[in-house]
Amino acid sequence: MSPGYSIKSVLNVVLWYLGAWALLGWLLDLFWPTVTVGLSLLLAWHYYFQFKLLDWLWHRRTLLPPRARGSWSFIYDGIYRTQRKAQQRRRNLAQLLRRFRDAAEAIPDAAIVFRRGGELVWCNKLGQLLFGLKWPADSGIRLANLIRHPEFNRYLKKGDFSHEFYLPSPAREEIELEVRIMPYSADQYLLIARDITQIRKLEKMRKDFVANVSHELRTPLTVIQGYLEILASDPENIAGGLQEKAVKEMSSQSDRMRNLVEQLLSLSRIESQRIDIFEKVVDVPELLHRLQNDAEQLNSEKRHNITFEIAPQKMYGHENELRSAFSNLLSNAIHYTPAGGRIKVSWRAVGQQMEFSVSDNGPGIAADHLPRLTERFYRVDRDRNSRKGGSGLGLAIVKHALERHHCKLSIRSEVDSGSTFSVRVPDNLIVQDQH
Repeated sequence: MSPGYSIKSVLNVVLWYLGAWALLGWLLDLFWPTVTVGLSLLLAWHYYFQFKLLDWLWHRRTLLPPRARGSWSFIYDGIYRTQRKAQQRRRNLAQLLRRFRDAAEAIPDAAIVFRRGGELVWCNKLGQLLFGLKWPADSGIRLANLIRHPEFNRYLKKGDFSHEFYLPSPAREEIELEVRIMPYSADQYLLIARDITQIRKLEKMRKDFVANVSHELRTPLTVIQGYLEILASDPENIAGGLQEKAVKEMSSQSDRMRNLVEQLLSLSRIESQRIDIFEKVVDVPELLHRLQNDAEQLNSEKRHNITFEIAPQKMYGHENELRSAFSNLLSNAIHYTPAGGRIKVSWRAVGQQMEFSVSDNGPGIAADHLPRLTERFYRVDRDRNSRKGGSGLGLAIVKHALERHHCKLSIRSEVDSGSTFSVRVPDNLIVQDQH
């Protein structure tokens, strides 16, 4: 209560007011009529300021109170102070609410708040994106009507939220979500959904990688072990032809395992390196001339017609990685193209950029295989023991080496019409002519 307003002060004002009217009535010998008039004026005065109070509270938009005198000035000021405090509290609550929503939008998970009965209270933008919700339009609607997934609805009805739940995104089926629900307040729950699609893919890749490496190593080890058992069973009576074949086959399988390990190490090295690759100049023409000499040795049996078109431009990058990528593309063309085929290797300008490409007239690749060619251990020929097939790591090495140089491998191929593997090098990696 205001220090200027008290019961004593009110009584003093009323007594002085009524005393004045009583004195006037006594002097006029009209005591009661005069006192009645005074009380009527006092009542009218209070009703007048009461009307102004109601008009201020319900019709005026200003926060400032109207002018008043007497006790009504204390009432107006008290209401004004109360409104100011309430306004400040609303501002603080609004600020806290904005901070909460900003924090909820910043987390990399979908967040949904719903009541015990399942009615939607609030959700962040990621929740809208992954669950197909619209907030605030869907506010108050039960989640069972918004997320029509039978297992999810059974999970909600069960009410046991002690363990996580997995379901595909209702809005994007290719995304898998891990859902956790926890009490949020007395009658509300908080649902947190995390996108685990990439984790699932990585887990599958890890399992496939272990299975593929195990299979790739098991075959040559089985061959070597078999010949060793034959040689160990009766070494004195082993015919020379069999011994020569065994040594040759074991040497071949050992080379196969060594190449596989070297490719795995090369791929791991490319993925782990984080050094700046754009400071060293790679003499691409000289690199391609060396690859041309290597191609002559690889081509000694199949005798392909290999032509090189080499422009003089150089580029910035990592020479060993570029050599590995270019040589893998060239050796694949030599390996998979039937004897006497045509192979063209080019390093040419395309506008402000440069393009490296390897084209052949080999058997080509079916369209359904093209998107997966750069996956580790993926091969068009499913027979792992085929002598024609490689380890399935070559194009994976090419992909990672090129991505380190901000380049992308493009593949064009048609069955029975040949294939073209090309790499477009951005202009900022091209060494500009200094002359």
